[in-house]
Amino acid sequence: MMNERDSQASAAMAEDQAMAAVLREKLGDAAVPGGLAEFAPDEAEQAGSFAEDAVDEQDAAAGVIDLADVGAPPPTGSASHERSSEVAD
Repeated sequence: MMNERDSQASAAMAEDQAMAAVLREKLGDAAVPGGLAEFAPDEAEQAGSFAEDAVDEQDAAAGVIDLADVGAPPPTGSASHERSSEVAD
C-alpha cells in the first residue's frame, strides 16, 4: 500500500511527465517552418532558451538616427540600374 509521501512523489512525477510531453509537442510545432509555438517562461527555460536581454524603450529611442535631418539628398540609384528609354534595333 502506498503511503502519503509515495503518493505525492508519484503525482509529482506524473505532472513532470505531462509537462515534458507538452514541451516536446511545442518544440515539434516550433520546428515546423512557419509554425507558431508559444512558450511560458519556465517552458522556455527548460527548452534551453536564452535570457531576455532586449533593450528598453528609452535605450531604443536613444539609438535612433534620423538621417532625414542630415540634409543630404536621398539616394537616386546608380546609372547601371536605370533602364534606357531608347530601344536598340
